Amino acid sequence: MRELTVRRLGRVPYADVLAQQERLLAERAQGSVGDTLLLLEHDPVITLGRAGKLEHVLATPQHLAAAGIEVFETGRGGDVTYHGPGQLVAYPIVDLKPDRCDVRRYVRDLEEVMLRTASDYDLNAQRRTGLNGAWIKERKLGSVGVRISRWVTMHGIALNVNTHLEDFSHIVPCGITACQMTSLARETGHAVPLEEVMAHFVHHFADVFDAHAVAETKGAL
Repeated sequence: MRELTVRRLGRVPYADVLAQQERLLAERAQGSVGDTLLLLEHDPVITLGRAGKLEHVLATPQHLAAAGIEVFETGRGGDVTYHGPGQLVAYPIVDLKPDRCDVRRYVRDLEEVMLRTASDYDLNAQRRTGLNGAWIKERKLGSVGVRISRWVTMHGIALNVNTHLEDFSHIVPCGITACQMTSLARETGHAVPLEEVMAHFVHHFADVFDAHAVAETKGAL
């Protein structure tokens, strides 16, 4: 069974956590740290993955600046997405060696954790053929975008809990035309405590990845 350190970072800027992920990835590859799961919220930000197209950012730089939304190009897979308050972001820094060296399996495992978390709120989230993420019918509840280097992972998932969904109007989410975003709050009809969702997520992550959460800390790294 894997040992997993879970760290809840609170609400943090994207650039800060990206730098922390890069450092942890290098340390994990060297074996100087163990598997780590970062849980957090981001300040409002739009990120473009390796397949991201600038035309999928619909708002002008001036409009985004006025709205307090940053834009970053990043090395994860996928197209464009939005992160903001009320959204659970999870970044596993996990060594998939020796027995989980399968990118498709890893993505499906991350999706499975989101599906099980949604099920805890009596929501029937599912996969959609040809599309990554967690979906409730045609509505996208959670996104996946990962980077794997020497079988060590970074980036991860974004699960909409109480997210301000109108902010997705600034982009073509995941590059999917007419993609309708949703959240646990919208689907259940009420706000859902983010800390509670994190607890469910950690439980299911440990189960899916056959891991034991050996420590849990709060605050910045």
